Amino acid sequence: MIRVTDTIAIDPDEIEESFIRASGPGGQHVNKVSSAVQLRFDVAASASLPDYVRARVRRLAGRRLTKDGVIVITADRFRSREQNRADALARLVDLLQRSAKRPTFRRPTRPSKAAKASRTDTKTRRGALKKLRGKPPVDG
Repeated sequence: MIRVTDTIAIDPDEIEESFIRASGPGGQHVNKVSSAVQLRFDVAASASLPDYVRARVRRLAGRRLTKDGVIVITADRFRSREQNRADALARLVDLLQRSAKRPTFRRPTRPSKAAKASRTDTKTRRGALKKLRGKPPVDG
């Protein structure tokens, strides 16, 4: 079991990995070896995820989520297959952890009367200071 949070764990059988050829620098090695990993996780069919996590992961996944509800993560940062596998899995776990964290809702508050008065006093003082910056009056 892959531990996501204290209460959520995913079965490794729910994750499908396929190895593809990576692009970028690496010389002949890149053309011969399939070291990039494409990790697929079916959010819609997963029994491990609670409903609120499933709903949030759909919002947070963005382009990585297909129409069928499958998260596709491609990892080709490293030259080794094992490092790319670990990277892809870490990114999936990070996404699921962020989805499991419930957002804190902001309670709207109002400034106190004293805060409003302080703000207007400061503005008045600042305006008076700026008035003094003008040209001196011409005696005529």
